[in-house]
Amino acid sequence: MTATAAPFPETPAAPAASGRIPGNKGIWVGITCEFVEFLVLFTVYFVARAHFPQAFEQGSEHLSRTAGTVITLLMLTSSCFIACSVTTLRAGKRRQSILWLSAGLVVALGYPLVKILEIRWNLAHGINGGSGIFFTVYYYLTFNHLVHAIWGILGIFWVLARHLVGGYSAEEHSGLESLASYWHATDIIWLVIFPFFYVLA
Repeated sequence: MTATAAPFPETPAAPAASGRIPGNKGIWVGITCEFVEFLVLFTVYFVARAHFPQAFEQGSEHLSRTAGTVITLLMLTSSCFIACSVTTLRAGKRRQSILWLSAGLVVALGYPLVKILEIRWNLAHGINGGSGIFFTVYYYLTFNHLVHAIWGILGIFWVLARHLVGGYSAEEHSGLESLASYWHATDIIWLVIFPFFYVLA
């Protein structure tokens, strides 16, 4: 790695490529698999809800809507910050891009933290996977989403490390775009999960 005069040199803005799909083919295969997986899980949700309507009508009343709302805000905010990281890098503002990505990582780390606190709150109130069909489905879907989010957080660490050593530029940043695409997809899935468990009654 060659030394540079400035720690975060700015690069000229790259011309926008019209009609180009962000990221790379591999990440879109992964995103498609993620959507298919959760489509199956959502089907299980609707089947279970159809067979046990009363359990699902009453179940959300026992969950912490505060935790669900905070997680939603964290996901939306981190997605916004990562999108800003992509936008500023495309404009040749590498330093700002790194700062936005770092902010996105910090906010994203709040998700597993809040989830751990929520689970501890659930267990303290006697809510576990064996508390009924609603909670079984709730834990299964939310744990699966948490796993995907943790993969995304690990991806943010990796992309940030590469960004810091000059791995991306205004001309070539498909890795950053791939991360943003995956994180936005994970965000969209949470926006479906949230009303299913925390709002609908």
